[in-house]
Amino acid sequence: MAPYIYMERNGIHIIDLNKTVVKIDEAAEALKNLARSGRKILFVGTKKQAQEVVAARAQEVGMPYITERWAGGMLTNFPTIRKAVKKMGQIDKMMTDGTLENVSKREKLQITRQREKLEKNLGSIADLTRLPSAVFVVDVIKEKIAVAEANRLGIPVFGIVDTNSNPNNIDFVIPANDDATKAIDVILGAVCAAIQEGLEERKVEKADETAAEAQADTEAPAPKERRQRIRKAPAAEKKAEKVAEAKAEEPQTEEPKAEEAAE
Repeated sequence: MAPYIYMERNGIHIIDLNKTVVKIDEAAEALKNLARSGRKILFVGTKKQAQEVVAARAQEVGMPYITERWAGGMLTNFPTIRKAVKKMGQIDKMMTDGTLENVSKREKLQITRQREKLEKNLGSIADLTRLPSAVFVVDVIKEKIAVAEANRLGIPVFGIVDTNSNPNNIDFVIPANDDATKAIDVILGAVCAAIQEGLEERKVEKADETAAEAQADTEAPAPKERRQRIRKAPAAEKKAEKVAEAKAEEPQTEEPKAEEAAE
């Protein structure tokens, strides 16, 4: 972290905030592009100082997050995690259709506790149907397992990195104090604002595409049958002209006068 340290005073390293601002802008731009393309970013912050902030900021932009214990294999063994999430959905279905009322009291208590545990650990990623396109971690030492799994799968890692951490495994380093709740909130506020901007741009692009498709439909060429009728119309006109010409060429017999007819 030496390149990001401004000075040392009384054994405490002070981070160069100018570099922090530059790195926040870089990370925000990259996250904005991911959001604009419709991809998901997984936020991870299980330390006490970050839990509430991470949950609140991620919910604002509709992104998945982990604030409880990181389950080993959450990325590298993602199909198993999806099965656990589906299990939670099955329990919810049992509660709604009345199936849970037909089991014994002991079984009902066990199923309810299982549901609460799944909700606590995986409820925030229930909508994550596939691997995220990026992972944002607060404290890369605390979330070293998450960082290792993301590195193994080639998923970009965005991280708030303190002076006692190793930034080598982080794709987008944000040097800052990862123990200060206010610092975490400021950084997450900046990157989530960029993500929200990317989501808004995506909505506008989709609306423009829909409008363009609707306009193309209204200006579409005539259907096949109509085109055939259009092609046949000149031929019918020519045929009518020929009939008229033939009638004109036929010899006309004079009609007898009225007196001759009377005689």
